[in-house]
Amino acid sequence: MFFGPGKELSFLEEEQVQSPLRSMAKRFFTNKIAMTGLIVFISCLLLVMIGPIFLPLDLSYSDATQQNVPPTRKLASVPEELKDNLNVLSVGTTYGIGCSKDGKVHTWGYTKITDKIDLAEIPEEVQEANIVNVAAGYDHVLALSDQGKLYVWGNTRLSQADIPQKAQRKEFVQIGASTQYSVALTKDGYLYLWGNGNTADIKVKKDYQNHIVKFALSDYAYVCLMDDGSVKYTGYNATTSYAQIPEGLESGVTDIAASSTTFAAVDGNGKVAIWGNVTNGENDVPEFEGEIREIYGGRYHYTALLDTGKIISWGNNHFGQAKVPDNLAEGKDCVQDIYVGYYQNYAVKEDGKIDTWGLKGYIMGTDNLGRDVLTRLVNGGSVTMTVGAVSVIIMLVIGIIAGGLSGYFGGRLDVVLMRIAEVISGIPFLPFALILSSVVSSSVSLTQRMYLIMVVLGVLSWPPLARLVRAQILAVREQEYVMAAKAMGVRETTIVFKHILPNILSVVLVNITLDFATCMLTESSLSYLGFGIIPPTPTWGNMLTGANNSVVIQQYWWRWVFPALIFGICTIAINLMGDGLRDAVDPKSEER
Repeated sequence: MFFGPGKELSFLEEEQVQSPLRSMAKRFFTNKIAMTGLIVFISCLLLVMIGPIFLPLDLSYSDATQQNVPPTRKLASVPEELKDNLNVLSVGTTYGIGCSKDGKVHTWGYTKITDKIDLAEIPEEVQEANIVNVAAGYDHVLALSDQGKLYVWGNTRLSQADIPQKAQRKEFVQIGASTQYSVALTKDGYLYLWGNGNTADIKVKKDYQNHIVKFALSDYAYVCLMDDGSVKYTGYNATTSYAQIPEGLESGVTDIAASSTTFAAVDGNGKVAIWGNVTNGENDVPEFEGEIREIYGGRYHYTALLDTGKIISWGNNHFGQAKVPDNLAEGKDCVQDIYVGYYQNYAVKEDGKIDTWGLKGYIMGTDNLGRDVLTRLVNGGSVTMTVGAVSVIIMLVIGIIAGGLSGYFGGRLDVVLMRIAEVISGIPFLPFALILSSVVSSSVSLTQRMYLIMVVLGVLSWPPLARLVRAQILAVREQEYVMAAKAMGVRETTIVFKHILPNILSVVLVNITLDFATCMLTESSLSYLGFGIIPPTPTWGNMLTGANNSVVIQQYWWRWVFPALIFGICTIAINLMGDGLRDAVDPKSEER
């Protein structure tokens, strides 16, 4: 089928050369439907076995800034209107916003904050104004017109839009937006802060006013660069780690920046100091030649421009945000401006072209905890298939032993084993598994729960296979080769498992192929109902749990469509393989 037609044999040659196994294989490989199932199943198997190498899973990972992002690869795609015409750009959680040289505002990426709030819906007054600066926050946007007027849109439930009256019509040199609060700095060094003061320290001591040159915003705090070259924490919460500014930053500081939980400052020698809650390698500054001229902060990484024209990045590199393109890392292109935020970097070159690196999007979107659906799908498939395979192996061992001994020896042993099989068959599996899971859920770990499901599936699923093996052995135990083995004095257990079993293995193979799909379905059913393998360990079943929510079904379709699709394709492929094997073993079954 794959290597062209072989040498044609005469009828007598074919009958003489081909063994029963070869005939079965030939019938299977010429069955196009069965081969389609085999190819699809092998593809799924390779995906879930090799995929985790390239898409490793961190069970503790979650990110509120990436929740329920739909499938896209355009989170960093700057609109054509801004190319060669960009004035200012700002990076948000999953979106970007920029204003052109003619004062028009443009957005890109995933801009929906809630079902009803979309940052792409720019207010009419902003569209009519000549915007000269923009700042992207966690859930809102701050814009500044050429008349000194500030505009806010997006989520404004927590005072994000309560701009101080004194802050209007000022000459601002810097504006910023972060997690539910905004900041604006005037030309004379006066700082205005407003927004949710319950989570962030957004007050400023009066002694520092009119001396501030620049500010840097983390999620819930800020620091300022003063006119004397020092770095100060100008808020009131002096006990926080953000207020513990390292020594050597009392003067000569040239630039400051912030990540989500840390701050950075460049001293007079072009060296950088990091402080705060360092959790993602923000202080792992690489070795470099020259001095840092400018520094910028993302969510968990920093990017810096050196005096040599080269760009370096460090910190968390989960989305490639700390891997600078070679042309920029080697200083081949002259960079005019750099914009960094969350998981993205934008470098505007002198020719007006924009290079980006970092998060481009998600092929299959994210879930309610900001986790990549594709990563969980691949790793979840590995768990689901492993559970199904181990369960089938347990069932295979018990079923073959019980069916083989029962069929060959008969008598009381046959009666006892078959009565045990009937008792186990009488146990309603799904209710039993639900009850067992509820009883032991508090006393076993996630790993132990997975092993328990494997064992329960295998132990309760062997009776049909045992009956099949018993029936096949009853049909062949009086044949000549069995009688010859007995006459030669071969042990009876050897006759069962080395002489009879290989001759009925093809029938068993068909059965276990279909049982493999059944075990996968059963495990997924348990996980879907919350009684199987529970999150954060992914399986195809528990990834479908959200499908019982009408909001998820209607608005976040990617969270259940992709798991359901690959699960359905995989189980159908296995069933097609099983049907093909059955037809190959028993060609007359096609006529029935």
